Amino acid sequence: MSTTTTSTSTSRAWALVARREILVKAVDKGFIIGTLLTLAILGGWLGWTAYSAERTNMYAVVTTSADAAMGEQVAERASHLNDKTVVETRTVADADAATAEVDSGAADGWLHRDGTGWTLTTKSSKGELLSVTQQAVRGATIDDQAKALGTTAADLEAGSVVSPHFLEGDAERAGLAQAVGFAMALLFFMAALMYGMQIAYSVVEEKQSRIVEIIATSIPLRHLLAGKVLGNTVMAILQMVLYIGVGLIGLSFTPYKAFIPALTGPVAWFIVFFTTGFIALACLWAVAGSLASRMEDLQSTSAPLTYLIMGIYFGSFLLSGNAKVIASFVPPVSAVIMPMRILEGGVPLWQPIVALALMLAFGVATIIIGERLYRRSLLQSGGRVSLKAAWSAAE
Repeated sequence: MSTTTTSTSTSRAWALVARREILVKAVDKGFIIGTLLTLAILGGWLGWTAYSAERTNMYAVVTTSADAAMGEQVAERASHLNDKTVVETRTVADADAATAEVDSGAADGWLHRDGTGWTLTTKSSKGELLSVTQQAVRGATIDDQAKALGTTAADLEAGSVVSPHFLEGDAERAGLAQAVGFAMALLFFMAALMYGMQIAYSVVEEKQSRIVEIIATSIPLRHLLAGKVLGNTVMAILQMVLYIGVGLIGLSFTPYKAFIPALTGPVAWFIVFFTTGFIALACLWAVAGSLASRMEDLQSTSAPLTYLIMGIYFGSFLLSGNAKVIASFVPPVSAVIMPMRILEGGVPLWQPIVALALMLAFGVATIIIGERLYRRSLLQSGGRVSLKAAWSAAE
């Protein structure tokens, strides 16, 4: 009976290791503080976006009595030109009084005729007020001149309007896609680097303290590797889903809420690609740790992985055109590039399916090779173990 119990326990050793990895991570103060800080930054940015989008800017503009008519035109037209801008005008005695109002901050600007044109005097740069005033004055002037010619402003401007047409879809959606794509690349970069280094440190620590030799007498080393990889993958996915969930909820309070249904598909693809890519990279991080005998060796054994992850991150927003299309099929770069392309739109369904199949094949190959390297280098000590020595070492 005891033999059967021991056999069953050994066959589930990977689950025990994974559970331990999850529990250790869940109660780690650094992990909790980092997660809360990231959520606070994300929530703050979304809150500011929602506040800025709904905020109405009030401007006070003064004119002299001679220019009061134009001031009234600006106040009337401002809200039509920008529904988040309100301009209130009032008259003052003369130019000196107007200058004093602006200088003291009682007024945001002084609108006055200057030769054949108009000037808006402000104490500092006020781009929104200037833009609205320029458009309002231009419109009012054209209307007056059209009346003098016995026609209308619409007739004068006929055939001169340039309408926008975006080959890559709506400009607002394109901007949001770019921002969300950058966020996905950043999340992948942070998760792969942070969790990866922790896996590598854990392996080196167990190897340096020789605890792994005791563990190896109780459970197969492949179970130890599987438990570490799966435990950290579960925590990474949960953290990723938390960030994405908070992001989508926060987005629902911004002007971009109409795009949330269009984001759910690309986000789901990202989670699938992230999971596959992360498992492969986590396995490689464990190998990097097993090749090092001391903490000092880890920098050199993990350097290739660090460069790879940095390359994925920078490539996500530096690649374009055909290079980006090709990279979206190349694992592990495709873990970020393909979801970004799906987000931008115009990607046929077969492409992410093929990219995912290639990613799965890469993951399987990485796990098979990584498991062999891990087992054969973990119990070797006395310095850094080369890949060749680990591959050819006896079981």
